[in-house]
Amino acid sequence: MIVGIIMIMFMVGLLLGFVGAGGSGFIISILTTVFGFSIHTSLGTALAAMIFTSVSGSISHYKEGNMLLNAGIPVGLFGAAGAWFSSTWSAMIPAGELKWMTAGILFLSALLIWLRMMVNSGIKENQRQDILPAGFHFWLYAAIVGISSGILSGLFGIGSTPFIQLGMMFLLNFSVRRAAGTTMLVITPIALSAGINDLRLGYLDLALLLEVVAGTMSGAYIGAKFTKRLPPTALKTAMILVPVLGALLLVI
Repeated sequence: MIVGIIMIMFMVGLLLGFVGAGGSGFIISILTTVFGFSIHTSLGTALAAMIFTSVSGSISHYKEGNMLLNAGIPVGLFGAAGAWFSSTWSAMIPAGELKWMTAGILFLSALLIWLRMMVNSGIKENQRQDILPAGFHFWLYAAIVGISSGILSGLFGIGSTPFIQLGMMFLLNFSVRRAAGTTMLVITPIALSAGINDLRLGYLDLALLLEVVAGTMSGAYIGAKFTKRLPPTALKTAMILVPVLGALLLVI
C-alpha cells in the first residue's frame, strides 16, 4: 500500500502543481475513499502534507515568474490566523457530517471558479497587468481573502485554492496565471498553522504524512512547469475539475 500511496500522490501532485493548488481536499478524498483512512486523520494528514507540496510548488512557480510576493505574503499571514482558530472547531464535527460538508465546499468552490471564469471571459489573459489595489484597499482585500480562506481550510480540511484564486482575481486584480502561482505561497502558512493545531489534537499520522509528501512534493514541482506552457483554457478547466473530482470521490 505504501508504493500505491506514493505513486497516486505523485500523479495528484502533478495536477496540483499545474493549477497552483495545495490540494488538501483532493488528498482527503483519496485517502478516505481509496485507502480507507478516517476523515479526521485524512484531514490532519492532508493539511500537513499541503505544507510541503505548497513549498515545492511555490519555489517552482517563483522561478517561472508566476508569483507576486508582495501580495502573497500578507494574504498568507492573514490566512494562517484564520486557520489556527477554525481547525480546532473541525474536531468537534462528527465524521459523517464533516465528510459531506467538505464535499459540499468542494462543489461550491468549483461553481464559484466557473462563475468567475464566465464573468472574466471577455478579458484576454495577456491583457491583464496584475495591477494591485493601493493602500488601505489592498490590506482590506488581503485580509478578506486570507482570513476567509484560512477559516475554510482549517474547518473543512481543504486548501481553499478556488476561494483564494477568486479573491485574488476579483479583489486584487490578478491574472489567472499569477493567481495560480501565488496561491501556493498563500497556502503554505495556512497549512502550517492548521497542521500544527491538528498535530496537537492528535489527527496527524506521521507515517502516512511521509508517504503522501514523497509523492505530492515531487509531482507538484514538475506540474508547476506546465502552468505557463499550456494555454489559459487548460488551466481554467483544471481549476474547476480538481475540486469537482475531490467532491465526487467523497460522496460516491
